[in-house]
Amino acid sequence: MPRQVDYEDRRRRIAEAVCTLIAHSGMEAVSLRDVAAQAGVSMGAVQRCFRTKEDMLLFALEHISRHVSERANRRIAATSTPQAASTLLSHTLAELALLDEASKAQAHVWLAFVAHAPVSEKLAAVLHDTYAKLHGLIAWLIRYGQDTREFPEILDPDREAHTLLALADGLTVHVLAGHHSPATALATLQRHIDRLLEEPSDCS
Repeated sequence: MPRQVDYEDRRRRIAEAVCTLIAHSGMEAVSLRDVAAQAGVSMGAVQRCFRTKEDMLLFALEHISRHVSERANRRIAATSTPQAASTLLSHTLAELALLDEASKAQAHVWLAFVAHAPVSEKLAAVLHDTYAKLHGLIAWLIRYGQDTREFPEILDPDREAHTLLALADGLTVHVLAGHHSPATALATLQRHIDRLLEEPSDCS
């Protein structure tokens, strides 16, 4: 049992090392030697944990995907008093967009994996699964708002979730590129949520 726990901890440390290297120098910086040095393990230890570089990248992406999903779920679970659906939606999208300074490195890593996905079916599959889960969470929040009569019934939760997730993703890019500040990106998200609240309740 101790060996298994150590093995899983080593894989996690290697995944974090991969993410650190990508955040600092991009995907091309991920070599076996540099990952081993960053993780504080031998090259042989890395090879025992992962058969190929793609396996190592795949595990690192799964690691960061879980972290992004958990951030959003923790924000919802941490509310000790009932919150308006629009408030929960604002907080969740802010978490997913990785806009604060503490999330900047993670945003770099996430976008590096997104850029690499077209040439790796396995990475693309993990991203597809992650986006599907995040889409489901956003759609659930909109349905919750409809149940509490905060969001109008005319809204299509799935369609709006697609839009909001794409908006959050795009704002991540814009903030990293310097086109938006985190504050203006948050304001953009909030304006869109406010427009959802103002949608007419019927088609007449």
